[in-house]
Amino acid sequence: MSRRVTLEDIAKETGVSLATVSLVLRDKPGINDATRQRVLEAARTLGYRKRAQVDITGDYGLKQIGVITKTRPDDLPQENPFYAPVLAGIESMCRKIQVNLLYASVPVDLENHLLEIPRMLLEDQLEGVLLVGAFVDQTIEQLLEQHNTPVVLVDAYASGYRYDSVVTDNFRGAYAAVMYLVQHGHCSIGLVGSFPSFYPSIDERRRGYVEALNDHDILEHYFADSHLTLEEAAESTAELLQRYPEITALFCTNDKVALGAMQAARAVGRTLPDNLSIIGFDNIDSAAHVTPALTTMHVDKASMGRLAVQLLSNRVEFLNAGCTSTILQPTLIERQSVQIIRS
Repeated sequence: MSRRVTLEDIAKETGVSLATVSLVLRDKPGINDATRQRVLEAARTLGYRKRAQVDITGDYGLKQIGVITKTRPDDLPQENPFYAPVLAGIESMCRKIQVNLLYASVPVDLENHLLEIPRMLLEDQLEGVLLVGAFVDQTIEQLLEQHNTPVVLVDAYASGYRYDSVVTDNFRGAYAAVMYLVQHGHCSIGLVGSFPSFYPSIDERRRGYVEALNDHDILEHYFADSHLTLEEAAESTAELLQRYPEITALFCTNDKVALGAMQAARAVGRTLPDNLSIIGFDNIDSAAHVTPALTTMHVDKASMGRLAVQLLSNRVEFLNAGCTSTILQPTLIERQSVQIIRS
């Protein structure tokens, strides 16, 4: 299969900037006639194929974008307690600026690496892509570059820093969660739901846990390593609590893990929060409806989606702009799952 002609090829052929080529091919004003004709002629000569357009016109210059979300066999994106609000935020922003939205859900492994190539990346119909919750691996990166597709990562990561992104301040959020436990008198605090080398957001939460304890001269660290499934979290929590009965509190790397930890704590005879406190991360809807209601770090998931669309619009309009990372600060939601230990 011959290599697809990109905007960079046309820019090199004509000696104009990438931004100028983009403006000409999207019929934007502000380019003199001679330059416009030179770019169009080069595009025809090189065999450039323009992306298919739709009939609506948004104020932001976008017309049609794609959203690629991770999925596992038991976890549909539209029902995922974290990503469903992110997708709702994306949809609301696209409606506001009249952008057509295409969806693709792609299976991932337990560390969020894509297991298939999204079909929409093989077709020439998108002005940009939002990648939600998964790694950008080498194959995906080559496809994106081949099709010259602007990308924004949403709670997603790449090996380098070449993409715009919207992420959570996972380190500071975890640090604040552990600080909250320390301020409530806890010194023997476990961490549930991570591995020494894991998905970047969880790595950052693990690092926040360790640094918060170290900064308060708490040298004993307790790890219940597991993937982010309720079953694994419950199993590793039970083992941790039985091995270290002195633990009085747990920081869980997300709320789903916290639900598993709560089940396990009860199974080994702990009462919540009387002799075990638990704090989570993400503030999914079910966190407020368990008993006791879960104290957690709130992530503004809908805003992640809205901001991602705005970043993608900016990237499409200004292809040469520097990469931007928008970092959302989590906020503490106090409920009933943390008990004060009085000396």
